[in-house]
Amino acid sequence: MQLNLAFLLLANIHFNPIIPSVAIFSVAVLALGFVLRKLKQPFLLAYILAGVLLGEQGLGLFTNPDQIALLGDVGIVLLLFFIGMETNLPDLVQQWRIAVLGTLGQILLSVGLVAMVGTPLGWAWSRIIMLGFIISLSSSAVVIKLLQDNGEIKRRLGRKVVSILLMQDVMVVPMLLIVSYLGGEPPHPEDLMRQTIGGVLVLAFFIWLLRKRHVRLPYTDYFEEDHELQVFAALILCFGFAFVTSAFNLSAALGAFLAGLMIHSDRHTRWLHDSLESFRVLFVALFFVYVGMQLNLNFLSEHATMVGAMLVLVLVTNHLVNALILKWSGCGWTEALYGGALLAEIGELSFLLAATGYSIGALSEYGYQMTLAVISLSLLVSPLWISLTKHLIGFTTARERIEAYRAQKASM
Repeated sequence: MQLNLAFLLLANIHFNPIIPSVAIFSVAVLALGFVLRKLKQPFLLAYILAGVLLGEQGLGLFTNPDQIALLGDVGIVLLLFFIGMETNLPDLVQQWRIAVLGTLGQILLSVGLVAMVGTPLGWAWSRIIMLGFIISLSSSAVVIKLLQDNGEIKRRLGRKVVSILLMQDVMVVPMLLIVSYLGGEPPHPEDLMRQTIGGVLVLAFFIWLLRKRHVRLPYTDYFEEDHELQVFAALILCFGFAFVTSAFNLSAALGAFLAGLMIHSDRHTRWLHDSLESFRVLFVALFFVYVGMQLNLNFLSEHATMVGAMLVLVLVTNHLVNALILKWSGCGWTEALYGGALLAEIGELSFLLAATGYSIGALSEYGYQMTLAVISLSLLVSPLWISLTKHLIGFTTARERIEAYRAQKASM
């Protein structure tokens, strides 16, 4: 009698359709992550492959990728917040030479290389500049995650690479302005004024933090022993700053980074890191799931040769350009080549540039789909490209050296 009643209750339960999707998503990420861990590959590959598997062209569990994209944007904001919390501003300023000159040089070289390919083919300059901008950006989400996993984030090469990534994120704002002009639709003077004021305020905040060095946020002692309030206090700081920069038509991720820098300057707020760590893992994973969903498998199969050729061309070009920049900054060739591999892929913010270019007509439907395919695949193969480069040049990461030392000590 009790067993029949249990079956009757189960039969009448109306499940929210998102529940089985989340369950299958978690199983897919766990299974793929286990395989990749055995292969010593980063988990972000599992997220991208899960997006391909569960998206509209796979099992079709998530037919509206825009909802996942919104959650992924939260992940990028949280990621930059964590980067800020782990960034020492005085050390970052010391890297201004590689950050500013290196990033500008990379952008100009990328546009120049695209021009060498596109001019004989009769490409318009709007398209050349657009594609040069797109390939010049690397992925903060991918590279910083790999640097953290490998214990390189605070070493010399890691600091140089992070400074380049942060400057690239800042350069997205003027890139978007230039792209708007290329499409014949210059930004409204009010928007331009708002961005200018926002840029001045951001610069003033940087200078204030740099001169202050250590800040003391009010009321932090009240949250130190209360985990639930810590979560909401951390969210207010992260997304509050993100909202302010968004109000000035600047990147929300830039605001989160500023909040993280301020947290780093206050030694009494280390609990913020632990409070949001789980949120960061989940939402960053959703961003890469969205990247996987962007892969149009039909387009890939129809244009596999061209996509593959463009992918290799982009990876080799970005690798060499960034390696030369890092070598110019004082790195040895081994470090420079490894750093070039880290920065070889196209970054997540390039999706924004591509979408803007498509909306104003600078990219055709074919060009837009090709760009999405190359960006997504570059993110997918980036860990493999880095691993291959590392083995070819004989580079060992800090974590690998530590593990080798421990193994040697244990065998003695």
